[in-house]
Amino acid sequence: MVIVLTSIAVIAGLALGYVNSVTEEPIRLIKQQQLSDGIKAVLAADELTVESTDTLENGSVIYRTDKGVAVQATDPNGFGGKLTILVGFDSEATIQGYRILETAETPGLGAKADQWFQEGQKGNIIGMSPAKNNMTVSKDGGEVDAITASTITSRAFLRAVNMAYEALGKVEVDGESGATIQQKEEKEVTNE
Repeated sequence: MVIVLTSIAVIAGLALGYVNSVTEEPIRLIKQQQLSDGIKAVLAADELTVESTDTLENGSVIYRTDKGVAVQATDPNGFGGKLTILVGFDSEATIQGYRILETAETPGLGAKADQWFQEGQKGNIIGMSPAKNNMTVSKDGGEVDAITASTITSRAFLRAVNMAYEALGKVEVDGESGATIQQKEEKEVTNE
């Protein structure tokens, strides 16, 4: 009995390892394509060039492009777990768009965050700036309507938006191009 169970466990382990190795690269490519499409969507651009990428200590990732800046941020305290979003900012830190990259929220409730905060919807954050607006739910004294019956998800989403804005503020950015000041100066020196 022990030999049979051990054999089954070894065979199942080998099969899982094989499936993982076969699917690892396609999954990576799909995630990379989703990120690229997400950056284009949040910056409302059909084509763009990612000029640089910075990863901060808190896990936020800043993507500087020729069309603006996209910031990926994660709040670990959504109703179903972590909530990862991508937010597009213009040169004045105004939100141009957002996309949810990863969520474990309840379908039909918290999962509505992918549309609830879009332009024309009840909780619209497009055109707002965390620098000028109170980006918390109205129940907490903020300016944004929470998703009906999903206040925890709404709070997590808005915390992630605020984290994205804070990450943007940690790196000095040129308002004209979205490139860091240091990189701009390096390019000017190189061109002389």
